[in-house]
Amino acid sequence: MSLDEALPEPDRIEGAPHPRETAKLLGQGKAEAAFLQAYNSGRLHHAWLVTGPRGVGKATLAWKLARFLLAEPADDGMSMFGDETKPVSLDISPDHPVAHRMAALSEPRLFLLRRAWDEKTKKLKSVITVDEARKLRNFFALSATDGGRRVVIVDTADEMNPNAANALLKLLEEPPERTILFLISHQPSRLLPTIRSRCRELRCTPLSPEDMAEALTSAGASAAGNPVALAALAGGSVGEAFRLTNLDGLETYQEIVNLIGTWPQLDRARTLRLAESIVGKGKEPRYDLLLGLMDLFLARLARTGIAGPHMIEAANGEAALMTRLAPTAYAGRQWAELQQELGARVRHGKAVNLDPAALILDMVLKIDAMAVKTAAG
Repeated sequence: MSLDEALPEPDRIEGAPHPRETAKLLGQGKAEAAFLQAYNSGRLHHAWLVTGPRGVGKATLAWKLARFLLAEPADDGMSMFGDETKPVSLDISPDHPVAHRMAALSEPRLFLLRRAWDEKTKKLKSVITVDEARKLRNFFALSATDGGRRVVIVDTADEMNPNAANALLKLLEEPPERTILFLISHQPSRLLPTIRSRCRELRCTPLSPEDMAEALTSAGASAAGNPVALAALAGGSVGEAFRLTNLDGLETYQEIVNLIGTWPQLDRARTLRLAESIVGKGKEPRYDLLLGLMDLFLARLARTGIAGPHMIEAANGEAALMTRLAPTAYAGRQWAELQQELGARVRHGKAVNLDPAALILDMVLKIDAMAVKTAAG
C-alpha cells in the first residue's frame, strides 16, 4: 500500500494531521484500558466497533491499537514468562519500524478500507463500495510475512454501501486466523445488527476543555480563542474544534449571540450583514457552519429553559441572553419546537437550492418572533 499525497484522504480533517500521524491520544484512557485488559487476558476479540461522536479520537485510537498489535509479538498477552512480560501501555516508540511503515501506509500486515478516489469524476466516492471491500480477499490471500497478526481498519463503517457491508459481514462471520478488525462508526445504530453483534464495542467520549486545548496544540492548531468555549461549541470533539477554528466559529457564534441580543429592537443591518456573509463562490463551508451554529444556539436556548443556564458560556453574554429568552420550562419547550421546525426548513431549503441569504434571514426573523412570543408568556 503506497501513500499518494496528491490525492485527498476521506479520513483526514482539513488542517489537522491524519489519525495515523497523531502521536498522542487524549481523553480516551478508559477505552485504552479496556483493550489492554482484553489483550493481557489472552481473550482478544477478533472485531472491535470503535464508537463515539465525530472527532473525539476514534480513528486515532484505532491506529494506535493497530500499531500496538503489529509491533507486539503475536501471543495476545500470553507468555511462558508470566505476567512480568505483559505490556502496561499501548504506546510504542515512534522510531519503531512498524510506526514508520504505518505512517507511510506501507505496512504489509495492515489493510485500510475507506472511500476510494474516482478517476472518472476526479472526486472521492460518496460510499465505500463492494469493489473496495473485495480487495480484502487479496490481502488475506497473502500470508503475514512473519506469521504474526494482520489488522484491518474500516474508516468509517457507516460509509459502506449494502454490498460492501455484506462482504465485510462474511469476513466477520469467518475471520481469518490472527486477524483483528477495527470498525470506526459515528452512528453504530445504522450498521447491520449482524455486524454489531459480531463486534466488541470500544466507546470514545467527548474531550474535556483541558484535553481539547492540549489536543489542538499538539496537532498544531492555533491557540487563539477560549478553549473552554471552543470545547462547549464543539461538544468535546477535536474534529469539530478544528472546523470551528478554521472557519472562525467562535467569532461567528459570538455574532449570533450579539445579533439576537439586540432584541426587542432587532438590528436589521447586522442581520443583513450576517446573511450576506455566506453568499458567493466558495462560501459553502461557512454557510454550513452558520446553519449548524444557529441550530446549536436554539438547542442551548431550549436546554436553558428546561434545565437552567449552561455551566459554561460559549460566548460573552450568552447566559444572560438565554435566561432572558428562555425563563421557564414552557419557553424551553417552545424553543425546542422551533429548533425542529427550522431544522426541517433548512433541509428543505438546501434540497431545493433556496437562496442561502434568504434562508438565514428567515431563520433570524422566526427566532425574533419566538422571542416576542416567549416574552409575552
